[in-house]
Amino acid sequence: MTTTTEDNPIYAPAPWFVIRAITVIGITLSLFQLYTAGVQPLGLFFQRPIHLGFVLVLCFLIYPAFGRAKARGPLGWAIDGTLIVLSIAAGAWVPMNIDIIANQIFPRDIDVWMGVVTIFVVLEAARRAVGLGMTLIGVFFIAYAFAGSRGELPFLADWMPGILNHRGYSLDRVASQMTLGAEGIFGIPLGVAATFVFIFVLFGAFLEVTGAGKFFIDLAYAAAGKQRGGPAKAAVIASAGMGSISGSAIANVVTTGAFTIPLMKKLGYRPAQAGGIEAAASTGGQIMPPLMGAGAFLMSEFTRVPYVDIVLVSIFPAVLYFGTVYLLVHIAAVKQGMTGLTAEELPSVRKVLAEGWHFLLPLVALVMLLVAGYSPMRVGFYAILSIMAAASARALWEFARSGPTMQGFFGLCTRGLKLTLDALDLGARNAVAVSVACAVAGIIVGVVGLTGLGLKFSAMMIAFSGGNIVLALILVLLASLVLGMGLPVTAAYIVLIILVGPALTEQFGIPLLIAHLVVFWYSQDSNVTPPVALAGFAGAAIAGSKPMETSIQAWKYAKGLYLIPLFMVFNEEIILGGPLPLVLWSGAIAILGLTAFAALLEGFLWRPMQVWMRVLLLPGVVGLFWPSLTVEIAAAVLIVLLLAMNWSEARRDKARADSTAVAQSAMDG
Repeated sequence: MTTTTEDNPIYAPAPWFVIRAITVIGITLSLFQLYTAGVQPLGLFFQRPIHLGFVLVLCFLIYPAFGRAKARGPLGWAIDGTLIVLSIAAGAWVPMNIDIIANQIFPRDIDVWMGVVTIFVVLEAARRAVGLGMTLIGVFFIAYAFAGSRGELPFLADWMPGILNHRGYSLDRVASQMTLGAEGIFGIPLGVAATFVFIFVLFGAFLEVTGAGKFFIDLAYAAAGKQRGGPAKAAVIASAGMGSISGSAIANVVTTGAFTIPLMKKLGYRPAQAGGIEAAASTGGQIMPPLMGAGAFLMSEFTRVPYVDIVLVSIFPAVLYFGTVYLLVHIAAVKQGMTGLTAEELPSVRKVLAEGWHFLLPLVALVMLLVAGYSPMRVGFYAILSIMAAASARALWEFARSGPTMQGFFGLCTRGLKLTLDALDLGARNAVAVSVACAVAGIIVGVVGLTGLGLKFSAMMIAFSGGNIVLALILVLLASLVLGMGLPVTAAYIVLIILVGPALTEQFGIPLLIAHLVVFWYSQDSNVTPPVALAGFAGAAIAGSKPMETSIQAWKYAKGLYLIPLFMVFNEEIILGGPLPLVLWSGAIAILGLTAFAALLEGFLWRPMQVWMRVLLLPGVVGLFWPSLTVEIAAAVLIVLLLAMNWSEARRDKARADSTAVAQSAMDG
């Protein structure tokens, strides 16, 4: 079901006509997107501006001028009403004047002023829907474009280091760059948001309203609930399934964490531990194929690598990440002597599948269509139709079994129509923040292209790292953490890849696709890395724990987020392929390295590890990253010996405990 401001006590109740307007506009936007995805595609200078106009109007209706906790009042309505009119004009201007704009050499004054209006409403929408950080970064880049001897703000050039100086640009030039071509606001980021991302966000909304989310969570519990630390392991599995669809780590925490965190606490996990586990698992949903939030679509556009290829090469790294979280959860459960839930406390796998197997059909259809080579937008369109068909068929089957009546049939049709409208409305609302963030990212892309900032930033990065690739990757990690404090993951990835991508590929020789994957993975770290761990804070709110303590736990369980990209860089064959023996070897040492790192971190695998073992494991893990096959083999042998010793000691401990138990039983007898 969609929610309104009336459903949340911290929001002031919105007037009924605002709620109706949001619903009608949201449904209209979703229908427009479905039409252009599956019936009649539009050119980019029609699709993107119209999409942006709808999104901006929705944004100013959903997010009032003075915040959602206050009623708008006359002044608020005056501001928001004006912004809504300007948003409609911004979305309609380019499509209505496309012939004139395409055939003119110099922009008209009215085009320039409409460009200024579009930039202004996009930045204000970002402040409301994404946060002040996004707006300030957009303003900073526009100011940078104006700084210079020929720009509107020449005095700013005195504040910039020599390498960042440029000639400066006029208002006419900047406004034209931002809104009259495909290199600014209407560029690749918004193009991806207006096509692939929206259609899959809508697909996720249909899954949510039809009950697919609950099905996947129940299935995870049925599969893993009986094991040690069962609810935590179920959280990992459920987050892998739901996170890619939801498009947001925070949304994933809220969705799955509402079920998993209370059960983890009940089982014996500390509140901060439970919230941290859920945050780490939910963050992994953003790197999990097939959707990977919006990342896979953006990566495909930037690298010109087919979407399905990006999905396929991302499977193994995602499995490594979730495997690492799963192992850390298992170790924590064993160390704390936890057991699993009883059969009576868990749903039956057979019953869960019997009630919800039809939810698997749309996912099967989605994968088959991708493999068949359909465009992602068309795949999303057919996936939505397939889930509607599957849900309808299931409802009709239940209706037929329960004794059909005409009144019941009308009730069934009414409920189906309501769920469809709810999904269309929810999909549009969920897409607002992503689309607005991508529009601001377009401003950044436009300024970087205009000023050559990307090459200058690359030169700075090389200078700071001294040409050392490890130091360069640490700089990328730190930059992603800082950007992630004010930007959502998608926007942080776009900004970072524009700035550091050229250096990683051209100066450090990292292949283009691997460079994008590394930056995308590191862009997730603001969700789990203190002091600003957004998913960790969401987990803390549900767990009732301290945000910073929960964030530290999330950071601990998400260590794979930092190590796996290093494996991609130093073992390219994991992503790019190569001779089968080499691929198998690289995959094996990746698994071995992550297992050893988990044991090193926790000081435990099959039993507590002695200090000297942990000390020796560290150089072993480092050796697996060394660009030398001999060093890799030596490190692998060392790790295997240490882990084997830990396993052998655990077996001896168990044998001694068993013999002691037998002797005690004999004495008692």
